[in-house]
Parts: sequence; C-alpha cells; structure tokens
Amino acid sequence: MNDYRTHTCGQLRASDVGTKVKLAGWIHRKRNLGSLCFIDLRDHYGITQCVFDSGSEVFEKIKDVRVESVVGFDGTVVARESVNKNMPTGDIEIKVESVTIYSEADVLPIQVFGEGDEPEEMRLKYRFLDLRRERIHSNIMLRSKVISKMRELMVEQGFTEYQTPILTASSPEGARDFLVPSRINPGKFYALPQAPQQFKQLLMVSGFDRYFQIAPCFRDEDPRADRSPGEFYQLDMEMSFATQEDVFKVIEHTMGGIFNTFANGKTVSQAPFERIPFKEAMLKYGSDKPDLRNPLIIQDATEFFHDSGFGVYDGKVANGEQIRAIKAPNAGNKPRSFFDKFDACAKEEGFGGMAYVALSDNGAKGIAKFFNEEKMAQLQQMFGLQNGDAVFFMGGNPKQINKFAGKIRNKIGEELDLFDNNSFKLCWVVDFPFYEENEETGAVEFSHNPFSMPQGGLDALNNKNPLDILAYQYDLVCNGVELASGAVRNHVPEIMYRAFEIAGYDNSVVDNKFGGMISAFKYGAPPHAGCAPGVDRTVMLLLDEPIIRDVILFPLNGKAQDLMMQAPNTVTEQQLKELHIKIDL
Repeated sequence: MNDYRTHTCGQLRASDVGTKVKLAGWIHRKRNLGSLCFIDLRDHYGITQCVFDSGSEVFEKIKDVRVESVVGFDGTVVARESVNKNMPTGDIEIKVESVTIYSEADVLPIQVFGEGDEPEEMRLKYRFLDLRRERIHSNIMLRSKVISKMRELMVEQGFTEYQTPILTASSPEGARDFLVPSRINPGKFYALPQAPQQFKQLLMVSGFDRYFQIAPCFRDEDPRADRSPGEFYQLDMEMSFATQEDVFKVIEHTMGGIFNTFANGKTVSQAPFERIPFKEAMLKYGSDKPDLRNPLIIQDATEFFHDSGFGVYDGKVANGEQIRAIKAPNAGNKPRSFFDKFDACAKEEGFGGMAYVALSDNGAKGIAKFFNEEKMAQLQQMFGLQNGDAVFFMGGNPKQINKFAGKIRNKIGEELDLFDNNSFKLCWVVDFPFYEENEETGAVEFSHNPFSMPQGGLDALNNKNPLDILAYQYDLVCNGVELASGAVRNHVPEIMYRAFEIAGYDNSVVDNKFGGMISAFKYGAPPHAGCAPGVDRTVMLLLDEPIIRDVILFPLNGKAQDLMMQAPNTVTEQQLKELHIKIDL
C-alpha cells in the first residue's frame, strides 16, 4: 500500500495466511501470557491481533511501550488457534518479526480501550482520545455516511448544492446572534447566520430552481441534550414554484431514504408520512412534537364533567378550566401506589392532583363512586374502557393543560411499557399559528417563522384576528424529536410589510433588516418553499444516542466552551484596538 503498511488493521482474512505484511496503528491492548505476548493493533479500519515470543528481540523492543503509542509491525499472517468470531480479523493473527516505534504515548488521562466512566468534561478536554473509542469513532463515521446519502438523494431529485455566506447581517427574529466586529467598518458588526434563510430565498429570486446545502448554522442558545450550543448542521433546501406538498415529497424521499438505509433493523414510517394539524397535535398528544411510538391518545373530557357528580372537576369546568383524559389499557388492576405516583406528579407541576377511574377485578375504583350507573356507562363508552382498563383525568388552564397532559401521556406509556422502541415514527405537524401572544406583555409575536406565507394571504392579515391566522408552516417530527422546520415563503412585499406591522415592526425595520430580500421581491419573485432537516439530530436518533455531543466531532460543553482548544478566551489589547472595541465588565 505504501512505506508504512501493506494492509489495514481491518483487512486481513484467513485467505491471507502465509502472507508477509506490514501494519501500522495504535497499540489498543497488551496481554502478556508468559511465553507469549499479544498486542491488539488498531487503526481507522479495525483491529488485528499480533503475537510476540516473550523472549524475542522484538518483544524486548515493545514490552515497555505504553498503549496508544503508534507503531509499525512487520510479520507473517498465521491462523489463530482460538478464533474470535466477534472480530472481522478473528481468524488470523500476525507473527511479528520487526517493530518500528513512530510515537510513544504518555500515561493516558482517559482510557481508550473499553467504555470508561470519566466525566464528560475530561472526555471533551481530551476529545482526540475520546474519538479513538470504538463507539464514538463509529458514530462519526455513520454521520459521514448519512451526509453523503443526503447529498445523493437530493441530487437525484434535481437539486444543486450551493454555498451561502457565513458573515452576514443580524436578524431581529429567532435566537440570539453571534456577532463579529468589523475592523474595516468601525462600530459595525456582522452576524454568523442562524440559518441560510434569506440567502436561499434570494437564490430562488435569482432564478436557481432547486437548492440544497449541508449548512452550518450558528445560534447563541443554551444547550440541551438534543441541541448543541453554538453551531449545528442542517440539510437546507429550497425550491421554486412549489407547494407545501411538493416539499413534503422531496423530504419524504430524502429523509425516508436516510432512515430506511440506516435504521439498523428498526421499522420506519413509509411515505406519505402522517399529517397532523398543530391544534390536533396539542390536543391528542400534548405536544407539537408527538412521539407516535406511544399509542396513547389524550381526549377532551370537559363535556363529561358538566354535572358529573364529581364536584372538584365539575367546579373546574364551571370556572373555565378544561379536563383531559388518558386511557391506560390493562392498568385497572395496578396497586394504589401506581395511581398515587401520577397524582403526586400533578401536584408537583401545580395542577392540584389527578383523578382516575380503574375497572379492576374487584370493581370500579378511584372517583367511580361519584358517578351514577348512567354516567359510568357513558364513561366506558366515551373512552372505550374494558374491564381491567383505567383512565386518568387532569384539569387546568387551557394554555397549560395540553402540555401537562402530554407529559403524563409519555409517563403512562413508559410505566406500562407501551412504546414501540423498535421503530422510527415520522410525521408532519402542519397548520401552525402564524402569530402567538406574549404571555408577559400581551404583544402579538411571530410564532414560528416571520418569512412564512399566512394562509389567506393579505385578506387574512387585514380581516382576521391575528391569533386565528394559520401559516403554511410545517415541522417534520420523528419519535418526539423535531427534525426539520419549513414553510411556504411569503414572497409578496405588501403581505410581508403587513405581517411585520402586526408583529410591531414598521416598514423601515423590514427595509433595514431584510433590505436585500424585500428589494429582490419587488423585481419579480417566484412562489417558493423549503425545509431544513437537522443533521446532528438525525444521526442522534439513528444511533439512539441520548446526548447530541456524542455525534459531533469536536463539540462544545454545556457552558458553550471548547475545553480542548480553550475557547472562548481573552484576546490582546492590540486585537481589541484594531476592532475599535473596549471591554467593560
């Protein structure tokens, strides 16, 4: 192959027995059995067992070299006496005849062999060692394959990859920007793009029909388990003369293809994915990111508690609160402690508690005693209760009860082991509200994306209550995780000015912050739509990794710090002077 190796450490097989070879890699593990010493040699491609006679010259040269040192071995391929069926190279080993030491390792701060229990801070500080571990190394390789497949599936649908700018203008909407001071323009700042939103729309105005990009995006947000601080990558796409359904077909082909290719035996929702209106999602699942692996459905039980006989919930309904119900199949014979657990959860969340009816082998339990025979029959019919089932009830403010019911739905699903954990359930959530009300100020704000087309266009903006206007906006959700957001774009200047006006921005703000785009729309803009599935979250789901940092090469920690490169860090006074900046802490 070259001067360092004739084969990789994952290449040799039984058919190579007798071949003279040269391997190079890292010492993964050493085992001294007295008369023989075994070293597992590892490179990017795999591991090969190498054997030394303990009294030989080559053993004397290697015996004190630490694991993770980089070495080269010359030798002959021989058949292993004890075959290791768990290794691709498990039929053979190398009888080493000469050793070259390329780089000796110091004592390791974290172990590479096996899965250590070091704190994450140590793993990130020594990320170059952490990346040598089999699981993390494999994760990154899958990520590369996913991105390659994304490109392949987009290109075969007629899309072309373009690169958009990294230095751009700050936006008044969305998350907090990362700002970059301009040396040449004192006192002014660039922003790193939260997404290539305006640029990809401008590409459509410029006559490029189908765009995509594996795009880096930058948002100064607090980290979460499924959100990396600082930067992330997405499959950004946009298409001209396209409807919402056109976008769905493209993304279903691409993302459906990704999940079908890399599902590793799990079942995958096939196109067309289910479409769930936002309002329905909030009622039935308690979330705009419904996890469809859980079969439980939330029902509106408000009407049932008009003079039901259970005064607590009858009173809630009379005071304008709403009641939600969740059927728990085969839970009727659970002990009292099972139901008390959910009651305590409701109290912790400030909902005062939860009621239930359980149809057990010993009769109806819970609040069933408050219902007459007719009401019990209505309850059983309304919720499809069979003997052995139970149903939970919870009540509260309409703005809060749905989300709480969503948490309880998932908790019941977990307690009863109802989740189909061997599947990827994909769906579209559609018909998002165009605006929402700020709970603190009462102001009308964009709820999703300010560049979306309101359903009903200008007429809806002029004549409807803003909070009743829906948008051509949609999210792709998989197993309770938002994978993508998208929209049919607002490409008409008059509609855009009016949409921003309702949200409290006058025309001058639109012209100043979105001048390039609004100006372009005045010279002929095609109807266009797009979407942007997240690369990091897709890989995280495919690998069933709970922490997004384990699918990213060099991630920041929970405080948005790069412990390995020691960033962010201070800069010199000279650098600040060149940028016309003074620091006042």
